[in-house]
Amino acid sequence: MRFYRCATTALLLSAIAATLRFVVPMMAGDGEAPVLKIEKMYRDYRREFRDVPDVTAAELRSLLENGEVLVVDVRDANERDVSTIPGAITVKEFERDHSDSRDASVVTYCTIGYRSGLFADQLRQRGVTVLNLSGGILAWSHAGGQLVTPTGDPTKRVHVYGRRWNLLPTDYDAVW
Repeated sequence: MRFYRCATTALLLSAIAATLRFVVPMMAGDGEAPVLKIEKMYRDYRREFRDVPDVTAAELRSLLENGEVLVVDVRDANERDVSTIPGAITVKEFERDHSDSRDASVVTYCTIGYRSGLFADQLRQRGVTVLNLSGGILAWSHAGGQLVTPTGDPTKRVHVYGRRWNLLPTDYDAVW
């Protein structure tokens, strides 16, 4: 009987530990799941560029698969040096080579979507068809989107701008 209770207790503790390994990494510092926190932060920032349409990470993946979009990474060079969405170009490259683009859809992104939303609003006012990646590279990483280094190698390292934006999936490495 004693062995049975010990085995039952061990199984119960094992199940609790497994649950905690699954649940705890999903929680941000204040107990809110990172994806929900990203969505909330983006909603708050979005008030400053309400007229810019969004695109989700899943929608962007589909657009990229079909080759229907030009992706612009508006982050600083030190952020892009860690990782980017494959095929993304810089603002400088966009302004030099594509700024008069009226035929292709443009998607802008940054860490969470704030800086890219402001840039997208400027483009929209110039007549460019533009979408902003809702939740930025953080949402992209949670959706399983690929990231690459400047040399094109796959990576799971992301410059997250600062501690507040360290909302990556647990198998990613944050840099700031």
